[in-house]
Amino acid sequence: MIFSSVTERTNRADMTDAPRISRQFSQRSVMEAIVQGGPISRASIAKLTGLSKQTISEIVRDLEDGGWVRETGRTSGHVGRTAVTYELVVDAAFIVAVDLGGTKVRVAVTDLAGQIVIEDTAPTDLRGGRPLVTQIAGMALSAAERAKVARDKLRLAVVGVPGAPDNRTGRVLLAPNIRDFDTMDVLEAFRQALGFDVVLENDVNLAALGESWQGQGQGIDNLAYVALGTGIGSGLILGGNLVRGAANAAGEMGFLPIGANPFDPESLRVGAYERAVATHGIIERYEAATGENISVPVIFERAAAGDAAAVAAIDETSRQVACGIAAICAIANPQLVILGGSIGLRPEILERARHFLPQCFPYPVDVVSGELGARAALVGATAVGLSQLHNTLFGVATPNAGLSLPPTGAESPQEAAE
Repeated sequence: MIFSSVTERTNRADMTDAPRISRQFSQRSVMEAIVQGGPISRASIAKLTGLSKQTISEIVRDLEDGGWVRETGRTSGHVGRTAVTYELVVDAAFIVAVDLGGTKVRVAVTDLAGQIVIEDTAPTDLRGGRPLVTQIAGMALSAAERAKVARDKLRLAVVGVPGAPDNRTGRVLLAPNIRDFDTMDVLEAFRQALGFDVVLENDVNLAALGESWQGQGQGIDNLAYVALGTGIGSGLILGGNLVRGAANAAGEMGFLPIGANPFDPESLRVGAYERAVATHGIIERYEAATGENISVPVIFERAAAGDAAAVAAIDETSRQVACGIAAICAIANPQLVILGGSIGLRPEILERARHFLPQCFPYPVDVVSGELGARAALVGATAVGLSQLHNTLFGVATPNAGLSLPPTGAESPQEAAE
């Protein structure tokens, strides 16, 4: 009897919510059509969404009143009456995109079309923790001010971090190059410092999304992005979806048990593979051969000049890169592997990895350099931010329905509909 009454109340609540949920789905569909196809007429929106012209007119009017879309002109080149067209107001809100690395911080402010309006780069505050949060927040707010973006138009920040964000505690795990992020609520610290909502995401995941949206991975549903620099990590997109894993730690390839002794305590802290293949591994490899401790860029310069020890250090590093790619391919079988990061983008690494890979993996693998370079994570952060912001503003009842991102040169849905 109790169960029956609870069920009846739940059903009544569902019936009461049904019109609101239906309206939100309709609003989402209209907004998505405008984002994808604008400038676009109401008739074209109707063709794309299947909604009635009356419903579309009401929703467009609400979106206009809210400042999210605007009338932009009239159709031309068609037989019959012209029609009013609408487009997204790209400066109605802005997103802060952050790429936090072990040595550099990149910050950008982007509009609703995914365009970067301003960006800034600075050395990472090596104190980590709250000083680093303060540094990043200061960079973001200062950049917005220089771009004349009002503070109240900053709606969301997406912060790419070199580790695994723990959504329960706000901590960032597996980030040995950033001090204290594993012991503090990083998410809340950013929210307080910025004054608006924040999303934490693995930086290499963001780079993978960036290349998938606007770079080498366009149109490819199965790819791996490998970032090699101060550390090493990978982002996996399989079946068109980003793979995060149970604890947001999928792709933490620095902890592959290869390259160095995985049972060494230092390997538990940093990762056996990262010790062998990232910045410190290259420097130590050259120092072991020459007794000289120099930076990675200088090692590449000496290799280009014919220094045998530098050439050997880069050869061995590339051999290790090939092993890591082989491990990813054996598990995930991506169609494409994209190399990124300050070291991974070097043509010397790409050429050698392509040379060594067939020697340790039996199937052909397409390996390329990232097209977006150092901006890949910023572009990916923008992608996440657009989807999240769209979901918050135009579809609270449908939290798993993300926004189809603005096109990057393909035929627009409006053209397809017409």
